[in-house]
Amino acid sequence: MIPGRRYRQRTMSLVTCHMSISLDGYVAGPDQGPDDPVGVGGLRLHEWHWHADQPGHEADRAMRDEIMKDRGAYVMGRNMFGPIRGEWDGDWRGWWGEDPPFHCPVYVLTHHPRDPFELDGGNSFHFVTDGIEKAMAEAREAADDEDVTVGGGASTLQQAIAAGSLDEIVVHQVPIFLGGGERLFDHLAAGAAKVDLVDVVEGADALHLTYRLG
Repeated sequence: MIPGRRYRQRTMSLVTCHMSISLDGYVAGPDQGPDDPVGVGGLRLHEWHWHADQPGHEADRAMRDEIMKDRGAYVMGRNMFGPIRGEWDGDWRGWWGEDPPFHCPVYVLTHHPRDPFELDGGNSFHFVTDGIEKAMAEAREAADDEDVTVGGGASTLQQAIAAGSLDEIVVHQVPIFLGGGERLFDHLAAGAAKVDLVDVVEGADALHLTYRLG
């Protein structure tokens, strides 16, 4: 249980998302690439994870453990999967090595077809060229009654919100300014979703804000 968080009875699986964000609205720093997957300075957004086992960080620790628990399936954008653009070149299999942290089917949005493959730990990667709604449908089917997580990046989350596919987002607001990079909520029309703030959990290194979408 996360200290300070209110829980509701659930009757079906949820589509959720966890995103760390700077005070100026960025989920990745500028100049993303192979040497800086989350952009220059972007790793600072995730330092609250690394400090979560320290005394006094119980709320951050519980939230980190919530993020890391098993899900039924993931949906992510190609930028989260790797730095390759255009046609697939070589045998890139993701940033995470042979045992990624997902342990379930992962659906990657892309414009370029690629055969699925499996890695250790129950991980499998599937490449969807028909858009976010198709990816969400396949992920929900694979997840059965378990939750589906939208893993990022910002563009994928925006597409999920615009399609009405996202049930809940937890924003982990980190007290830093990145000054540039990839903004979380760009390119959304006014009224793209009804949003209710349902939980606020104050951690030692981040403010954890849960929003329910409808």
